[in-house]
Amino acid sequence: MNQNVNLVRELIDRGAHVDTPRVTGLYFQKRRGGLLYYGEHTLSFACCVGNQEIISMLIDAGANIRAQDSLGNTILHILVLQPDKDMACETMEMLLAKDAEAERDIPLDLIPNYRGLTLFKLAAKEGNLEVFQSLVNRRRVVQWSMGPLSSNLYDLTEIDSWADDQSVLECIVTSRKNEARNLLQVTPVRQLISLKWNLYGKHYFRFLLLVYLLYIVSFTLCCVYRPVKDAPENYTAIISDRTIRVQKTLEESYLMYEDNVRLAGEIISVLGAILILLLEIPDILRVGAKPYFGQSALGGPFHIILITYACLVVMLCVLRLSSLPGEMVLMAISLMLGWCNVLYFARGFEKLGPYVIMIQKNILGDLLKFIWLIVIVVFGFASALWMFYMTQEVDSLPPYRSFPITLFTQFELTLGQVDLPVDHTLTISPVVHVLHCIFSLVSNLLLLNMLTAIMSETHSTVDGVREELWMTQVVATILMLERRLPRCLWPRLGMCGSQYGLGDCWYLRVTDRMLLPRLLLPAFEQQNK
Repeated sequence: MNQNVNLVRELIDRGAHVDTPRVTGLYFQKRRGGLLYYGEHTLSFACCVGNQEIISMLIDAGANIRAQDSLGNTILHILVLQPDKDMACETMEMLLAKDAEAERDIPLDLIPNYRGLTLFKLAAKEGNLEVFQSLVNRRRVVQWSMGPLSSNLYDLTEIDSWADDQSVLECIVTSRKNEARNLLQVTPVRQLISLKWNLYGKHYFRFLLLVYLLYIVSFTLCCVYRPVKDAPENYTAIISDRTIRVQKTLEESYLMYEDNVRLAGEIISVLGAILILLLEIPDILRVGAKPYFGQSALGGPFHIILITYACLVVMLCVLRLSSLPGEMVLMAISLMLGWCNVLYFARGFEKLGPYVIMIQKNILGDLLKFIWLIVIVVFGFASALWMFYMTQEVDSLPPYRSFPITLFTQFELTLGQVDLPVDHTLTISPVVHVLHCIFSLVSNLLLLNMLTAIMSETHSTVDGVREELWMTQVVATILMLERRLPRCLWPRLGMCGSQYGLGDCWYLRVTDRMLLPRLLLPAFEQQNK
């Protein structure tokens, strides 16, 4: 740690072990909240410090380059987590060169930890651009170069999701670090995403949009034409209830030809809801509930909406079969959720995708954090007003005829949907007018303006990275389609390395144009003239 080369040399000369000692204290263990994670072996500590003389001395003395700690991390994994990126890259090159001399069957950088992450995948998960770029360049094969042009073959091993369930693309999308999105602009990741999306992804996704629209329209027609009949006499004793039609029983619902047509649509609706649950539940178990529902790129609230919708449709089927009441309420909520989920497919369009993320972040971030303030204010003023209006006749002022109606009226006033419901012919305490004035000031001038300001700030923040967010959405959509569509619909992109004598790995050929420094451009242009 102190880079005392002489002391390290003296300890080794006196027979100190360089491989077997391991730190076990909580201070050095990452999974238990340790403050310093340099691994558990002597060599890993030396590599994190970056003194190459000490590293060489330990390796020559018998230190194991492939040693793994209690998390399964090799020294290379630990270097990815260090803040000094340049030092980490230099040390990695040194360790990989030392390990290559031993001619192992599995290269050091392909050894996974206990989470199944290799060095490449961990760098993607952590958003370590320097290490990721270094590993990409290390695997690159130069075909030819001519002046500023060069043709390179990039190894797609671990990057392409076609042959790897936990690929680099998956690690980037599921990462909780914003820096991971920067890796989507690295060659060949950017080119691979562009090819997959433009050749297959966007066409399949838009076809899926068409299928969902046909499905939700079918469900809507089934709800609009649900089986109802005239209500019997003396159906209700409530004077204000003007219901004239009620739900039919199961025996009365399917008697005519029109009923059979509706039955076909209802069967499609229920089977579609079951299919949605069968597709969503495995993804939740694979990714985890928190990132699956919390990350905007993976769908975020749209998965909650879709799963809730599917559960309500299944419940509707149960109510229909048992002839229980309550279909109308579930149908109304299901229709709202089903049509709201159409916004999820906006990610298939470059102009709409980033703005849907803004809506997600505003709803989940600002609005949910802010709504409790409105609830408190509305409940407080509604309770105070109800203390006065509860002494009046029920029909004297309909907007305040009961406490729940009073709450709803105050909420409408907050949004400015109705005029102030005050009847000046009633003899009411002057305090009521004071309460109305204070409530108007607090709700309209303070709360709503504050909410508008917060949402504007969020919009400005998201607008600066909307291209990155849309690219992340595209990758998440591609991965979703690859898991759910047959493999025959996704031809493998690139070319097999056996054509060039590079083994069985697949490569993507990219022609790069070298960018000249700005100071050299005038001289270069003059020379061309």
